[in-house]
Amino acid sequence: MNIATWLARAGRTHPDRPAIAHGPALYQTYGTLADRAARLAAGLAALGLAAGDRVALAATNCPQYIECLFGIWWGGFTAVPANAKLHGGELAWMIEDAGATVCLATATQAQAIDTHRPDGLAHLIEIGTADYGRLFSDEGGALASVSPEALAWLFYTSGTTGRPKGAMITHRNIVAMTFGYLADVDPTAPGDAILHSAPMSHGSGCYIPPHVCRAALNVVPESGGFEPDEIFRLIEARPGTSMFAAPTMIKRMVAHPADFDPAGLRTLIWGGAPMYVEDVRQAVDRFGPRLAEIYGQGETPMTGTVLSKAMIADRDHPRWLQRIGSAGIANSACEVMIADADDKPLPAGEIGELLVRGDCVVPGYWNNPDATAAALRGGWLHTGDVGVMDEDGFVTLKDRSKDMIISGGSNIYPREVEEVLLTHPAIREVSVIGRPDPDWGEIVVAYVVGEAGAADLDQLCLDRIARFKRPKDYVFVDRLPKNNYGKILKTALRESDGARAKETGNGTG
Repeated sequence: MNIATWLARAGRTHPDRPAIAHGPALYQTYGTLADRAARLAAGLAALGLAAGDRVALAATNCPQYIECLFGIWWGGFTAVPANAKLHGGELAWMIEDAGATVCLATATQAQAIDTHRPDGLAHLIEIGTADYGRLFSDEGGALASVSPEALAWLFYTSGTTGRPKGAMITHRNIVAMTFGYLADVDPTAPGDAILHSAPMSHGSGCYIPPHVCRAALNVVPESGGFEPDEIFRLIEARPGTSMFAAPTMIKRMVAHPADFDPAGLRTLIWGGAPMYVEDVRQAVDRFGPRLAEIYGQGETPMTGTVLSKAMIADRDHPRWLQRIGSAGIANSACEVMIADADDKPLPAGEIGELLVRGDCVVPGYWNNPDATAAALRGGWLHTGDVGVMDEDGFVTLKDRSKDMIISGGSNIYPREVEEVLLTHPAIREVSVIGRPDPDWGEIVVAYVVGEAGAADLDQLCLDRIARFKRPKDYVFVDRLPKNNYGKILKTALRESDGARAKETGNGTG
């Protein structure tokens, strides 16, 4: 089924029900949103798009984001949402790789893309302009009939190869994610709301469809992002509001001095990175029994394991501390398994790789059959995350087999940063690792062999990649640890960095 069917139903049955709010003010009803989505679909078709064609969406959080997303789906097209924090060159590469001929973008992103505009991008349309308005000038088109296996969302998730991979999220995947969310994570009723303070191009955006399915309200902060004062005001004004957040955001909310009454908060969901047990305890103390955790990757969007509100609130359980340090149990939409190197299931208590199987798992990567075969061998998604399952089915993540860094809930891949640094003529070698950090989870640290200064390297990164990916510390060394085959030993580097950080207080420069 086409997931835009949920919007068509809500627009027909509940046309006056609030669909989108911008801050405290109503922005669109479901009748208006359905009409706008249908008109946008017709406008995109008039640009020459056919079913399955990709439409890039490079936008900060804004109320128009939702009509763009559902307008793309209404016409049977594929959305390619992009992280608005990416560098223009990175956005352009993504658009080119997806083969998108149309891009809808907010002002700053449109300008950045235009500077690096790929040849195949025929239409770069800034949201909110007259050109954008003209996309809605025709009568709305009929809701496209699409297969459940049709591509709905092309999600670019970086890999250890340095270049992002496009996880092909189908309509079936989003249906499974939606039902898993409503069953296990956050049961939602009409009149409830979801507050999008995290990027709508990623996790928070994945929770738009469940709320449209229930004809509930999507709220976009006026700031477009995360401002604790604003978040608290909006939650208190609308009882029954949920929010998805990275652990860093929750820590800031806990530490904020505002006199906040959490009674209006339905569910505060975290994901993207683990939370320390002490941080969970403090959050429960501040907000009460309203926290839930999810684990999922772009390849199984927001669906893998879940630690429910009831589990987190159950302080009397004899293993409560262990449970709130876990990633929870399998979501109802999938199976999970801890496997050995031969993909055989391991018994409770043994460490192995976390595998996921179910309708939530993508069929593969865009134009990348080798990566697809490696990730989905045997019918299971190989997450690359190492964990252990206890006898009650709770999964605790131990480490990542990949070298991905998670900083403030954002994924950063070392090789991507290393390749940029190595373009400096004075740099001979470099290795990028993550350093544990109490506020961000991890920060990016670059170990460098060469004579360049930190300021020069910082500017190089700012010119080439997103600001959040640049190293927070540069450590200049004479040599990097290597094995007999000349491969840099990141494990040894992380160990020595930990010792160095203890010696210097925090190790940052």
